[in-house]
Amino acid sequence: MPESDPWEYTLSVPNDLRAVTVCRRTLRLILTMHGLIRLVDTAELVAAELVSNSVRHTAGPAALRVRWSAGVLRVGAWDADPVPPGPPERWERLGEEVEDGRGLALVRACADVWGWQPLCRDGSRGKYVWCDLVAA
Repeated sequence: MPESDPWEYTLSVPNDLRAVTVCRRTLRLILTMHGLIRLVDTAELVAAELVSNSVRHTAGPAALRVRWSAGVLRVGAWDADPVPPGPPERWERLGEEVEDGRGLALVRACADVWGWQPLCRDGSRGKYVWCDLVAA
């Protein structure tokens, strides 16, 4: 499959911290098979942070979603909790020992753009937190 052809994968995971490792390894395999090895390290880092947040801060299942289109890799995590991520100011407090919130600051620093959106499907509610990595 040429690198320019769009594709998408979704990996559903249980609410278990071991799912983070499964997602990282699966993502590495997907990107390697699609000839996108140059994005692996950054994509693994942001995926681990997003999935980790989903399984740490919610009680239900989660999913890793990876999409390639027009030279942009979108990495995102879905979870069943509709509560949005905290405000960006909280993640950037310098000089403070913050126990949480650093993961999304890392995503923000590594990604070209990031965001979140509420989701509602078949009576289920949740959110999707995503980031884009431009391959250029």
